[in-house]
Amino acid sequence: MQDCDYQNTRLTHLGRDTRVSAGFVNVPVCRGSTILADNLEQWAQRKEPDNPYVSYGRFTNPTLQTLTQAVAELEGGFQASLFPSGLAACTHALLGMLEVGDHLLIPDSVYGPVRAFAQQVLASRMGIQVQFYEPSLGEEIASLIRPHTKVVYVESPGSATFEIQDIPAIARCAHAVGAYVLLDNTWATPLFFKPFEHGVDVSIQAATKYLTGHSDALLGVATANERAWPLLRRAAHDFGQTAGPDDAFLALRGMRTLGVRLRQHQSSALQIARFLEHHPQVQQVLHPALESHPGHAIWKRDFTGSTGLFGVVLEPLSQAQLSLFFKTLRLFGIGLSWGGFESLALPMDMPKRNGQALFGQGQLLRLHVGLEEPQHLQQDLAQALDAAYALNTSRNTEGLCLVAQQA
Repeated sequence: MQDCDYQNTRLTHLGRDTRVSAGFVNVPVCRGSTILADNLEQWAQRKEPDNPYVSYGRFTNPTLQTLTQAVAELEGGFQASLFPSGLAACTHALLGMLEVGDHLLIPDSVYGPVRAFAQQVLASRMGIQVQFYEPSLGEEIASLIRPHTKVVYVESPGSATFEIQDIPAIARCAHAVGAYVLLDNTWATPLFFKPFEHGVDVSIQAATKYLTGHSDALLGVATANERAWPLLRRAAHDFGQTAGPDDAFLALRGMRTLGVRLRQHQSSALQIARFLEHHPQVQQVLHPALESHPGHAIWKRDFTGSTGLFGVVLEPLSQAQLSLFFKTLRLFGIGLSWGGFESLALPMDMPKRNGQALFGQGQLLRLHVGLEEPQHLQQDLAQALDAAYALNTSRNTEGLCLVAQQA
């Protein structure tokens, strides 16, 4: 982790203003809707769009403002806006940048709900021209950009498949026609990827994940540079998007330990990934920090660390074997989301490119390595894999015995 000590110091002190918190270490949870003015002149001032304490609780309050300012500073952006979920941050950032007739480029590896939104809402209902592109494209994406391309969406690593994109190259091509670059930065967090240093205009995080870190809140945040901020702010306000103060408080609390948590997630996940890379029942490990990963060179150039989420392609196994694998796991739970302190394992449908399964006939798993002791997690995976593949061996042996008896 680069500048780890400095990052931890920043995370400890970002947004802590005793004038706002009345001297408390943490900014209190500010719940409320109506904001009273003392007089007409104050009311007129509060209605100014750039006033941090505006006329209504939907726009901001001290708790929400503390979080948005901290995240914007951490990411290196201009300003940030909160949303009730990570998906809401993704969809409304897109809505803020796009108009009827615009062209949107979006990677084929994009998060499934964002893909569905692009197809079912942007393309089918709003007249946006949506085109999916191969995530491995760097400067070659220039051949897909049109004069009316308004947004190039990037997600690095890709959802489920973990491809690394050449974001600086893509950004150069997008900016040549004035397009905006929108990034889902949830996997890397601002600690491991600095979006605005690599040409991104809007950086989006599902704060549900690592920023909050305790699986107890739903929250999204989008940070924009000065050029994109008016469009992002307008979209949030026009669609009535906001977040609850309790979830914002939980994100502020989680942010203080983000650095130390990510250090453990990174270390443990790499240990597990290297173990699985040499396991006889594993075809491939999809972790960009491994030297064997196709995008490792770009990851090493642009990122300063890795987190706890990665993919594993197992050798083909039956439904009964897969069921036994999950029944045998003791420390890995089955569940959506990730980024909390607990470890998760999730079976994934095999992604396709041009109609072909991306990883052949294997079984794709998505693993999130939590904060348990890594040797315990490794033992848990090993015994579950042994049990699952022993089932197939046992049945084959029984079949051979039966054939021998019949002969």
